[in-house]
Amino acid sequence: MFGKKKTTVGLDIGSSSIKVVEIVRDRSGDRLVNYGISEPLSEAIVDGEIMDRQMVHEAITNLMESRQIRNRSVATAVSGRAVIVKKILMDRLNEEDAKEAIQWEAEQHVPYDINDVSLDFQIINPNVDAKKMQVLLVAAKKDMVQNHAEIIREAGLTPTIIDVDSFAIQNAIEANYEFVPGETVALVNIGAEITNLNIVRDGVPHFTKDLSVGSNNFVEGIQRRHNVSQPEALQALRGRSDGGIDVTAIVQAACEDLSVQIDRAISFLKSAGDADRIDRILVSGGSARIPGLTDFLSGRHHVPVTVVNPVQRLSFDPGLFGGDAPESIAPMLTVAIGLALR
Repeated sequence: MFGKKKTTVGLDIGSSSIKVVEIVRDRSGDRLVNYGISEPLSEAIVDGEIMDRQMVHEAITNLMESRQIRNRSVATAVSGRAVIVKKILMDRLNEEDAKEAIQWEAEQHVPYDINDVSLDFQIINPNVDAKKMQVLLVAAKKDMVQNHAEIIREAGLTPTIIDVDSFAIQNAIEANYEFVPGETVALVNIGAEITNLNIVRDGVPHFTKDLSVGSNNFVEGIQRRHNVSQPEALQALRGRSDGGIDVTAIVQAACEDLSVQIDRAISFLKSAGDADRIDRILVSGGSARIPGLTDFLSGRHHVPVTVVNPVQRLSFDPGLFGGDAPESIAPMLTVAIGLALR
């Protein structure tokens, strides 16, 4: 009765920064008690792969120490080209037999040597027909997963869960938003290098892919067009430029690349008979609040577009975010919150 409260920690190792959140879980519900965001990482992580181990190690260690997080067990996640998520059909089997068969099945769908990947799966429809079931297959290159785990251990932490970014995002959003049965929703998490796209209906991911589009594309476009430095381009992208730099055309061009990928996903879902449209788009990530982004996506796809607030159903001390509005910071914590809610 008077023991320590149970806390869970989510650690999001992104390409531009590291985010950590700590959530207390008890009978009264989930409460956000701590969060931290590291200083920018300069090309330390590229497409999910850790390039500068020392910089990442120091960022994790400094973040945990500065936020005084004592729980050393963390949930984390991976993303990028080395992660593959696919829905597949396979012979109807029970869970145990499916574990035996999944390696052979994966060989038909994963473009890597099967001995070089870590596999997991979940049966999402056990009764497609008399002989078949539908399975969500997840494969990630072993060396990437191992590197991810090792650098966390080197920081004195224990990676109790290694998830996939897209699933952590879905977890955070489902904890904070209501979904109508049969509604098809595109979850779009825009980071610096990668955008996680996950199209979900009735809690099932129907299309999951990490796209090589992110805020770096926006920044580089501004730099080229206006001949400004990276910090100046970032300020302009955040709507804080003193030079009156108009970023509208660059934002629209970069968003068009993203929209083309969303269109392709919808075409794939149509051909598979899973969905013929999306009903709304929920945007999260550090780049979710780029000026003009939601308006462009809404006009382009003719659906409502909302910036996610992953703390709207969590309780927290109003002083936790200092003088900042929670909804201005929380979108970049979406992955970490989804992990901590595991």
